[in-house]
Amino acid sequence: MRILVLGAGGIGGYYGGALAAAGADVTFLVREGRAAQLARDGLVLASRGAETRRPVRHILAAGPGEGFDLVLLTCKAYDLDGAIEAIVPAVGPETVVLPLLNGLAHVEPLDALFGTGRVLGGACYIAVTLGPDGTIRHTSPGDLILFGAREGDTPWQIEALAVLFARTPVTARASDAILQDLWEKWCMLAAGAALTCLMRGTVGEIMATTAGRSLAEAMIEECRAIAAAAGHAPRPASAEQTRRMLTDSGSRWAASMMRDLEAGAPRLETEAILGDLIRRAAAAGLAAPLLTAAHCQLQVHGARAAA
Repeated sequence: MRILVLGAGGIGGYYGGALAAAGADVTFLVREGRAAQLARDGLVLASRGAETRRPVRHILAAGPGEGFDLVLLTCKAYDLDGAIEAIVPAVGPETVVLPLLNGLAHVEPLDALFGTGRVLGGACYIAVTLGPDGTIRHTSPGDLILFGAREGDTPWQIEALAVLFARTPVTARASDAILQDLWEKWCMLAAGAALTCLMRGTVGEIMATTAGRSLAEAMIEECRAIAAAAGHAPRPASAEQTRRMLTDSGSRWAASMMRDLEAGAPRLETEAILGDLIRRAAAAGLAAPLLTAAHCQLQVHGARAAA
């Protein structure tokens, strides 16, 4: 199976690099600056106390008729339009696209262009960053990736990808309930981002306040109600994991969006993670006052950054 990975940043570099190291046919579609780093140093990964460097195949543009079987889309939500434009020439009649983006806002434009049956669902649970020097740093204990068909028949690429990942250290699983998995991750991510961004603190710091726990639980409930209205209320195990994670008094965790916010990042995934969820709440006749407050705060940040 021929795989094209859009980007060699944290997510794409980690999972694409693991597949390439296991002998999979992987090509990275990258910009000029990243191409220069890869040509000079290879793909550099710092994970679990070890650093590896390996040469990888990379291109600056995909040509028509490349014959890729699977495209792994690993961009940020705000870069989706440009990413789609970049991969279009690589997508043939039998190609499937596996997006690893947060939320579900990306599904509609991808479906409209490539067709519902050829756009898979994918979710990953990992903390990974790309440093200025091109080093990918894996900072979480886990690296779970889930993928599957959102509806209809299961394309052969899903089983083939599972077989390839089985040759790597990555925890990967083909899922027959990927849409439910996507909603569960979205609920966790939205509640966590809203909580830590609005309060500008870690979970532990927030839990040390008078109202921190009740606010966290209320945000979790807002997300659960929206998912339930869409027919995808989090399953008990997922709901309990999210509750524990966001009410842990000893936790130093904060959403990556909060870290980016405090670092003054000019762009955040505000609309994909919170804006789209709030719009779905309104369409279902639900109020989400705490999510809305966090969304408003992040819009103010975005406007200031743009100015």
